[in-house]
Amino acid sequence: MTSLPASMTAIAIREPGGPEVLVPETRPLPQPGPDEVLIRVAAAGVNRPDVLQRMGFYPPPPGASDLPGLEVAGTVAAIGPGGDPELLGQAVCALVAGGGYAEYCIAPAGSCLPVPAGFSMEEAAALPETVFTVWHNLFERGWVKDGETVLVHGGTSGIGTTAIGLCKLFDIRIAVTCGSAEKCAAARALGADLAIDYSTEDYVEAIKAFTDGKGVDVVLDMVGGDYVPRNLACLADDGRHVSIAFQRGATAQVDISSLMRRRQTMTGSTLRARNASFKAALADEIHRTLWPQLAEGGWKPAMDRRFPLAEAAAAHARMQAGEHVGKIVLTV
Repeated sequence: MTSLPASMTAIAIREPGGPEVLVPETRPLPQPGPDEVLIRVAAAGVNRPDVLQRMGFYPPPPGASDLPGLEVAGTVAAIGPGGDPELLGQAVCALVAGGGYAEYCIAPAGSCLPVPAGFSMEEAAALPETVFTVWHNLFERGWVKDGETVLVHGGTSGIGTTAIGLCKLFDIRIAVTCGSAEKCAAARALGADLAIDYSTEDYVEAIKAFTDGKGVDVVLDMVGGDYVPRNLACLADDGRHVSIAFQRGATAQVDISSLMRRRQTMTGSTLRARNASFKAALADEIHRTLWPQLAEGGWKPAMDRRFPLAEAAAAHARMQAGEHVGKIVLTV
């Protein structure tokens, strides 16, 4: 650690509020503990939970950094006590519970993955949060398999574009919803089999037509509220509904008799607060199953715009405006 600086620049949340509350400040260099590494950050992903944290609606879990940022890519600069010295100098991307908006970031060693061959640091930084989320919720909790059909809301978001890419890799048909004709065109260009403009179309009717009345096998939902009963109407018999957020409200009315009669399953999860051993196991599965395909050029994340770390406020403003298609990243 002697060759490392004593302090670093980080982007802190001055107080809950708009993008302008994101301010650069100087902080002591964090020290990795057992089973942790210190990453010299080259790029950090910007995600919707960062926006919610900045607004005061999504506090970090106990023990996590108060700085925003859930995914980074960079070089391992130091390892904690008892760590593997071979990790030093390795190019990695990592899922973290906070602290990504900084020049250096602590990450659990088990949540680090090598930067895939042919990926830039910016592209690698766009992977962990959305890939871990989509993999766990669509493939593990939703049990989706080859030949099935899914519906994902927010088709041009980081989650939506990642879901499109992974579904194309595994021969899964995907329908998405978007807020404009332009975004629908972008989703189709990325590989969506159907893109529904929810501002002009009834997505329930569009799904029925797309599936010849059968319905989709899985819905990945980040909207919640009044979308939930409509999502269930889109599901096939034995279909699975997976909730990962609730932008339109945390409560919904569900017809239990229909759920029973059609043998549908409702589940959901959050990722940030899960423990390190769970995330390490998830990282291992993703590394074994998905990473070889990425290294062979099977898929890269859709990249929207890159901002310097000092312009994190502008990055948040773009995300809140809903103008982005794919991932926004900060470069260090």
